[in-house]
Order: sequence, then structure tokens, then C-alpha cells
Amino acid sequence: MKNRRSFLKKSLAGASLLAAPQLIHSAPANGMQIALKGSFMHQVYFWLKHPEKPADCKRFEEGLQLLVSISEIKMYHWGKAVASNREVVDDSFSYSYLVVFDNPADQETYQTHPTHLKFIEEYGDLWEKVIVYDAL
Repeated sequence: MKNRRSFLKKSLAGASLLAAPQLIHSAPANGMQIALKGSFMHQVYFWLKHPEKPADCKRFEEGLQLLVSISEIKMYHWGKAVASNREVVDDSFSYSYLVVFDNPADQETYQTHPTHLKFIEEYGDLWEKVIVYDAL
């Protein structure tokens, strides 16, 4: 699984998973096509209590790195909000975390996985708000 993740990470370098519909309908220049249709998308937005504190951000990112080690995860992306003056863009969150699973059953396994529960317990003190969007 580690080789698969490494391959996918390299293949998606520079591409944003937030543009998933484009990935479904067109092939990258190298001819490889990535189909996410039918996958379970789990998008989480975090509002940290102190996003201005580098130590808090570093600790939170360490927690995310631990979280993405769960084997049911097919692909993932996480990053900080990008400031925008566009009215339709909500840039109020601190971090966005997107996880892709093959199916809803894998997402259910993830929800009760000891690493996921450990993440919530050990890093939950860093955030004040979380919103989750799930989609197939």
C-alpha cells in the first residue's frame, strides 16, 4: 500500500483534488486517467482555535500525517485555506482535509479505526469547529 500511495502522490503532484470533476472527465498530459467516480469523498474543514500559532499548526499537521496512514484511504489531500476576495469562496477555515475511499464500507471502517479515534482524542483540543461533507 505504501508504494501505491507514493505513486498516487507523485501522479497528483501539482493537481488539486478539489478539481475532482475535471479529473473524472479528462486525462492528464501523460495519458494516465484517474477516475474518482463512485468513490466515497470525505471532506473535513477545521477551524483551529489559534491558527496564528506555528506550534499549533505544526502539531495539527503531525496529527493529519498520522491520520492518513490508515490503510482504507485511497487518496488524500490536506492544506490551509487560501485567502480570497471572491464572494463565493469561504476562506474562514484553517485546514481542509479530503480523504477518498473506494466505498462507504471503507469510510465506516475509517471512522472507528483506532488511529482516527486517537487523532480526535490527541488533537481535538486544537480546533474549535469542524464541518464534514460526505459524497459519493
